Amino acid sequence: QLQQIGRELSVPVYTEGTGPKPEEIAERGIKEARDGGYDFVIVDTAGRQVVDMDMMEEIKRVRTVSRPHSVLLVLDVVTGQNAVDVAQAFKEYADFDGMVLTKLDGDARGGAALSVVSVTERPIRFASEGEKMGEFDYFYPDRMAGRILGMGDVMTLIEKAEQQMDKDEAQADAQRLMSGKFTFEDFLKQMQMIKRMGPISGLLGMIPGLGKQLKGVEIDDNQLARVEAMVTSMTVKERRNPKLLQNPSRARRIARGSGATQQDVQKLVKQFGEMQKMMKQMGKGGGMPKMPGIPGRR
Repeated sequence: QLQQIGRELSVPVYTEGTGPKPEEIAERGIKEARDGGYDFVIVDTAGRQVVDMDMMEEIKRVRTVSRPHSVLLVLDVVTGQNAVDVAQAFKEYADFDGMVLTKLDGDARGGAALSVVSVTERPIRFASEGEKMGEFDYFYPDRMAGRILGMGDVMTLIEKAEQQMDKDEAQADAQRLMSGKFTFEDFLKQMQMIKRMGPISGLLGMIPGLGKQLKGVEIDDNQLARVEAMVTSMTVKERRNPKLLQNPSRARRIARGSGATQQDVQKLVKQFGEMQKMMKQMGKGGGMPKMPGIPGRR
């Protein structure tokens, strides 16, 4: 897995397999990096979700030969109390400067973050909400606190959006939306941008007030994929002129191509039309009308 990530990031990964002792591999890897003129070396040790004394001794030996400037403990917060136990044992045997928390994509998991900090008295440096590099970032305690308290995390939401959109393009999209000229092509582009920003449940949890309202509600991220399948099954002409989709034969063709039902397609088209009317009314200063359903939402 590390080698795969290294290839994706164009970062060389030194490995000798599982034969030699880990401390020997670490020592030779650091030498190769030094000979190659690299500025930084990350020594990755075997993962553990429970306390294993043999592996703790192994970590001590790796630390002795590598003499690191910084040691980060990676914890899977899904394991709950196990994560706390591992952090406590790791501190006693090898010590560390900070932590990296993975799968921190739910407000409830913020409790694990608070526990490991309390037990180890070490800060959380980085956090990950998924397996993609775009879901790995610095850890901001104030933002996590806001999400736990249901206050949202607007700054992270804004940053995620800014990473995915061009400012001028976003402004042009907004003007089309408010004028009622927003097409399925625009809608498809926005859906694809949202998918790149991360899981829908995580994004909604960043909106102030929504975190508590959505507690216990299952957010199906596959729903976007189903809507996307219907939109991509449309012709370019149909995406640019949704009125053509009122023709039942076109709806049947799209349903066959996307694995949906004709009723699903017709419902999507109807909801999209309602959204267009609502945004056009708002653009004219007509205030906020009754919200239509989210396109594609059952």
